[in-house]
Amino acid sequence: MNKTNYWGVSSKVAFLGFWLLVTLFPLYWILVTSLKPAKDIYSYPLQYWPEVFSLENYKSLLVQADFGKYIGNSLLVALIAGGAGTAIAILSAYVLSRFEFRSKGAVLIAFLITQMIPTFIALGPLYQMMVKLNLVDQKFGLMLVYVAMCIPFSTVMLRGFFSNIPASLDEAAMIDGCSRLGSLWRIILPVMKPGIIAAFIFNFVNCWNELFLSVTLMNSDANKTVPTALNGFITSYNIDWSSMSAAAVLTVIPSMILFAFASKHIVMGLTAGAVKE
Repeated sequence: MNKTNYWGVSSKVAFLGFWLLVTLFPLYWILVTSLKPAKDIYSYPLQYWPEVFSLENYKSLLVQADFGKYIGNSLLVALIAGGAGTAIAILSAYVLSRFEFRSKGAVLIAFLITQMIPTFIALGPLYQMMVKLNLVDQKFGLMLVYVAMCIPFSTVMLRGFFSNIPASLDEAAMIDGCSRLGSLWRIILPVMKPGIIAAFIFNFVNCWNELFLSVTLMNSDANKTVPTALNGFITSYNIDWSSMSAAAVLTVIPSMILFAFASKHIVMGLTAGAVKE
């Protein structure tokens, strides 16, 4: 390795190491804070490695704050909304990939534009509609909103996967006696499995982390989701760092596990959706 290549490789390694440190330090600090006794959280100088580790914050969070209830609400909403959004997106992506019709380009552009519109712009009309439908503070109402939120991106993402599968596969299945839906169910979807998993995980994580709509539409303590419960630890006079840190650790675990198992599929899905016509 010559001198120029040596410095080039060294600078890249140093940059990646610095970037990794900047990325991981907040996670490390939240984890360490959650394991400190309450009296040590505000101690000065800062303790980057606590002298005493304690699970008291987690016990208080789960027993006194009943945080498990909010995790259950979030799991229910995210699983159902993510699954329903993915199922609808499969059908819409299949239509956009396999059929030609006049407004096809406009539909695809509309899906993309919806991703660029801030949520708060539609919040007023959405809230009024949910009030008229008596769906405010209802898990089912929040699921419906999340399903609508999941469909556009999932459709664009899955369309890229469909476009990578030759249409001749559908035609061969139909020649052998399958209907259009039969060929989709028996032949295409098994091939699409990595993309479907990636779309579902992406939808699940989006629903799991969503705060703005949840805070607006869910009022009662019994129906709160995890992000709304986390927001409740911040008041006008105080921030409950001990409970918030423990809750943040519990909240981030499902997302990290899912991304660890499906990161390859997610990258494939995003790339296919961005490149294929």
